[in-house]
Amino acid sequence: MSAQIINLADARARRVGGQQSQQMLATGGALPVDLSSFEDQQIEKTPRFHFWTGATGQRYIHTIHSLVTCPELPASNYILVRTAPGERREVLAIGRVNHPTPSLNLAEIRQRGATMGASEVHVHLLATSEAHSLEVARDLRTAQFGATCPIY
Repeated sequence: MSAQIINLADARARRVGGQQSQQMLATGGALPVDLSSFEDQQIEKTPRFHFWTGATGQRYIHTIHSLVTCPELPASNYILVRTAPGERREVLAIGRVNHPTPSLNLAEIRQRGATMGASEVHVHLLATSEAHSLEVARDLRTAQFGATCPIY
């Protein structure tokens, strides 16, 4: 996974500018923060987590990534989702990836997501074993699509 560290003190100083802001930062003074200045740094404005409920009533937490900016992933469960402004999330597919190489997992998810028109990838990383991962996928698929759909 990748991360970007944003030094808010530097951003505040640049935003307010001048000697006064440097003095405020040195003395611990508070400055207003306008996160719109970070748009070029690709801060996502969507929620980062979503709970999906399986047919058994069990809730599973998923981390949300856009299809384009999704990081490489270890073996995990995923949900491919299509979103549009003002609309509910539409589940397109629920599956698992279990390649030992994270880049192959990402490639599989992106290829499938692009083919289906997905805009988001919801990733569940908390399955404790391959059997548990399969159980989570079945529970979620049954809740979304019924018992007859296969798991990918």
